[in-house]
Amino acid sequence: MKTDDQFVARLLDRDRPGIARAISMVEAGGEAARRLLDNIYPRTGRAYRVGITGPPGAGKSTLAGEIARTLRQSGHTIAIVAVDPTSPFTSGALLGDRVRMADLDNDEDVFIRSMATRGTGGGLGASTADAADIFDAAGFDYIFIESAGVGQTELDVRHLVDTTVVVLAPEAGDQVQAAKAGLMEIADIFVMNKCDRPGSGTAMQSIQSALSFRNHGSEHWQTRIIETVASESRGAAELVEEILRHKTCLQTTNKHAELLQKRVERRLRGSIRHAVDRQVWSSENEQCLEDALPQILSGKLAPADVVAQICTNITAPGKTDE
Repeated sequence: MKTDDQFVARLLDRDRPGIARAISMVEAGGEAARRLLDNIYPRTGRAYRVGITGPPGAGKSTLAGEIARTLRQSGHTIAIVAVDPTSPFTSGALLGDRVRMADLDNDEDVFIRSMATRGTGGGLGASTADAADIFDAAGFDYIFIESAGVGQTELDVRHLVDTTVVVLAPEAGDQVQAAKAGLMEIADIFVMNKCDRPGSGTAMQSIQSALSFRNHGSEHWQTRIIETVASESRGAAELVEEILRHKTCLQTTNKHAELLQKRVERRLRGSIRHAVDRQVWSSENEQCLEDALPQILSGKLAPADVVAQICTNITAPGKTDE
């Protein structure tokens, strides 16, 4: 459609209102969103994607802002998808990240978008990957995805990015335990933020000890810990250097192509599951389940019989949703 082509052209020109409207469209879902994503897909794959994750209060937003400022000094264009917890009143994002990065929002070569988790697990919104694709097609050099602070559950970011940065702070020992239990496995780079505070030395030693086992025998990449004080702009340059070093490592060992393939496969599988789920819960099957529940509760019908009936409805020729 001509309108779709014009919309895509606005994205390619990095038109800010067009980008904002496109992201709102994919958040809403529907046929228009599907057409948009299909049209821009051939133009994706150029941006480098970095995930910033970690427990609440570690300073992820402040650190993301410092990384963006450092990269802008080299002329790079930056997009940040800041996934905030959902407001219990409006179901929108709480916008804490936008407040902490307000000065960057005035830079035409930086685009910050807050997105609500809307009840999804993993610390990410359901449309986070779609928003990243929009920024990619719009020609941004680096896309940062900052996940909501939900502790050990925020592991999904690893499947959306090329480099995963796990941010910790020294105050809470449970953050270190969380890293050992889950975040340790996904980190390409560790950051000990607020390292000027008491307890940072002990926390660093704990992570170093755990890393010594993980890095043993690693052929291509040795995960390191970068010390930062993001509120004072300390350590940001070293962290950016480490991100770029990991980027080079991926590209020179062909690991980047492997990551991209896995990312596409995972998203494709997710889309297929979503499509199948919509087919399973047609209006007919929804009604079948609703009618069966009283009979199951009264003992007149076995749950297995309901499952069998719904499966029959799905596989019967000519069955479509009303």
